[in-house]
Amino acid sequence: MKTKEDFLNGQILLIDKPLEWSSFQAVNALKWAIRKKFDLKKIKIGHAGTLDPLATGLLIICTGKFTKKIPELQGQIKEYTGTFTLGATTPSYDLETEVNQTYPTEHLSEASIKEATKEFLGEIEQVPPVFSALKKDGKRLYELAREGKEVEIKSRKITIAAFEITRIQLPEVDFKVVCSKGTYIRSLAYDFGKALNSGAHLSALRRTKIGDFNVNNATTPLVFKENL
Repeated sequence: MKTKEDFLNGQILLIDKPLEWSSFQAVNALKWAIRKKFDLKKIKIGHAGTLDPLATGLLIICTGKFTKKIPELQGQIKEYTGTFTLGATTPSYDLETEVNQTYPTEHLSEASIKEATKEFLGEIEQVPPVFSALKKDGKRLYELAREGKEVEIKSRKITIAAFEITRIQLPEVDFKVVCSKGTYIRSLAYDFGKALNSGAHLSALRRTKIGDFNVNNATTPLVFKENL
């Protein structure tokens, strides 16, 4: 059993974030559980890399003195699995917004879908989604997007070490991606659709690894609470 001192001195906690929870909610749930259990006025706690509410999977949460390790953990290579839905795009590039355009998929073959992944391997330029938490002029991009403002977003260099298609059942395509910090899988979905002369959006996402940490060793916030 972990003691109050353990958490204050620093812990790296592996959490499997549930669907529809924000990363902030997950951190908060742990913070309250730890404070209540050990009757603490406050404890330092934070996560190493946000997951969207519609994504599940590995969230690394650091407590106490280990919050200093967050930047280093954020820089690690990440692995994701998930599903792209081909033939349609959404403004947010995922299911947070409704489909705004549909595209043909009849011309797509298993071979062309698998071949298209090669365009994205290595160091590439990627434009982050308009619906993201990046800031421009002090405002978050998704706030500007919701206000209907036109936003010019600069592309950034990212690295995709592996990109494979694991299942094709059109319009759905399952994938596994290993990528650098700062990669948006939603943008990858959007760009992948364009590369296929169609459209695509992200319909499921799970983060399976961050560096050497694996989601198989993670627990949900509720199980963490029960185990305290």
